[in-house]
Amino acid sequence: MSIEILMPALSPTMTEGNLVKWHKKEGDTIKAGDVIAEIETDKATMEVEAVDEGHLGKILVPEGTEQVKVNQPIAILLEEGEDASALDKVKTATPMPEKKPEVKAETPPPPPEKKPDLKVVPQATSMGQERVFATPLARRIADEAHLNLGSIPGSGPRGRIIKADVEQALAQGGTATLLRPQAPSAILTGYEPEYEIINPSNMRKVIAKRIAEAKQTIPHFYVTVDCEIDALLKAREQINARANGAYKISVNDFVIKACAMALEHVPEANASWINEQIYQYKSADISVAVAIEGGLITPVVREAEKKGFGEISREMKDLATRAREGKLKPQEFQGGTFSLSNMGMYGVKEFNAIINPPQACILAVGMGEERPVVKGGQLTSATMMTCTLSVDHRVVDGVVGANYLKAFKDLIENPVMMVL
Repeated sequence: MSIEILMPALSPTMTEGNLVKWHKKEGDTIKAGDVIAEIETDKATMEVEAVDEGHLGKILVPEGTEQVKVNQPIAILLEEGEDASALDKVKTATPMPEKKPEVKAETPPPPPEKKPDLKVVPQATSMGQERVFATPLARRIADEAHLNLGSIPGSGPRGRIIKADVEQALAQGGTATLLRPQAPSAILTGYEPEYEIINPSNMRKVIAKRIAEAKQTIPHFYVTVDCEIDALLKAREQINARANGAYKISVNDFVIKACAMALEHVPEANASWINEQIYQYKSADISVAVAIEGGLITPVVREAEKKGFGEISREMKDLATRAREGKLKPQEFQGGTFSLSNMGMYGVKEFNAIINPPQACILAVGMGEERPVVKGGQLTSATMMTCTLSVDHRVVDGVVGANYLKAFKDLIENPVMMVL
């Protein structure tokens, strides 16, 4: 029996994706586990593996097609013994995806060659003066574009000029009167420098949407501590020397481990707010922000509280490498319980990160730098690292956030506590 190959949902937020490339062609034999296609999701470009065996009978969606809906059939797999005649039945049962026809019914007709007279008939006020009626939004848009409202016909109630009228006048390109001359490059307000418009990738669109929703819907608050990391740096040097090149621990590996162990000490911070309920997790699965082309992704170090520095280091290097290559599997970047964003390698001293929903916390880590400190009443210097915890106040209160940072600071400043 023929099998429909559907557009997979490769991330929780994915509703559509781009079919970048087919690795198989019609007639090819396919075994379970074979890579058959590459799909660009809202997270990355990922390989799709076959789950059934047979031969590829028909490709329904050609490579290069964008905005293919999740669960839409993209190909037909014929099982052993089936031939092309089986495709006829499939066609009647499952309509082939068609290109969306261009919608022309609602497209306004092009303006006549002769420029229309856009001057509205003045309306008399009680003072006997002429007045142009327009909504506040229409006035603001017209002011920014230096358009004379008197040259734009109104389509609102009683001839009132609305936003759509001003936008139509701008789209018609010069049929409305400008109050002041515009520079050729100043399309929006008359003051912009030269620019180009870049169509964002699916990843960038989803990042923009999720970050905006997170900032608007999650009540953030922030808690900051300075951590002295001289003992950590010394321990790192000793561990790497004893490794003899088998692995190389980074400061970030220590931070991942400290994040996870601090969640063991303060489990209330290892939680999410979902459907008006608090989900408190039993393992510390740390989502680590990794910059990739076009955005970022957060591969997850599972049960990091149970892993040693060497294991965390190897796992993180592998995840980061495959993240940049677009080869992470969905389970490798979904389902974290706590996020870490380290910008210290970029020379950033301190910053506030936006929470990665539905998680309740994200830790923003700055660079380690030598700063003046007072110890025992004496001025000296130490290597300090500023860390800021962003917290969802629906889940985590101030005291819990403060207790978590205290536990984290104790671990970072006393790294021997992480190997006991």
